[in-house]
Amino acid sequence: MKYHIEGETLPVVICDLEAGEKMITEGGAMSWMTPNMKMETTTNGGIGKALGRAFSGEKMFQNIYTAEGGPGMIAFASSFPGSIIPFEIAPGKEMVFQKSAYLAGEMGVTLSVHFRKKVAAGLFGGEGFIMQKTTGTGVVFAEFDGHVVEYELQDGQQLLIDTGHLAAMTATCSIDIQTVSGAKNMLLGGEGFFNTVVTGPGHVWLQTQPLANVAGVLRPYMPTGK
Repeated sequence: MKYHIEGETLPVVICDLEAGEKMITEGGAMSWMTPNMKMETTTNGGIGKALGRAFSGEKMFQNIYTAEGGPGMIAFASSFPGSIIPFEIAPGKEMVFQKSAYLAGEMGVTLSVHFRKKVAAGLFGGEGFIMQKTTGTGVVFAEFDGHVVEYELQDGQQLLIDTGHLAAMTATCSIDIQTVSGAKNMLLGGEGFFNTVVTGPGHVWLQTQPLANVAGVLRPYMPTGK
């Protein structure tokens, strides 16, 4: 498979497949394709894995697209202004994503639910108790909100992250929460009660405009239905 990403504010990844090559996506991710791309809807591993994907923010069923009779082309566009990032997945190079980040991937990549080891980090950390994990071998595409900033953390090095800005990290990183110090800071600072703490070694991807933050800004201007 060859691919290229076009667009900045609303990007799209365009994949060129050889005959017989396959791509797997969540339902509704396909934007356009050549007529010889054949779709098959599947649980991709049974009802157990389908339920796990649902918990991680994806749809229960996935679509497999195969280039039949010759080369094919298929495109996947982002659903929100932001970035599409490709990741090379391999043994020892597994990735952990925020919920709903997975866009599409090669057939050799498996998407599964990732539970945080520390319950408190999931309940209060802002990124959610359940995240997504990709394993196997191949390329996977993830979509993030806004611009993406990357950091490489050394062993034991930490990064303090505000709610919702953690987009992805290598599976070698660990995650916890930290309470904002001081009652006045908690109640009046406007930053919430908790921050997410990511500890290396590993690589971290941060997003500048979480969708939840956008929703919070727009909420006061939405009709109440009264």
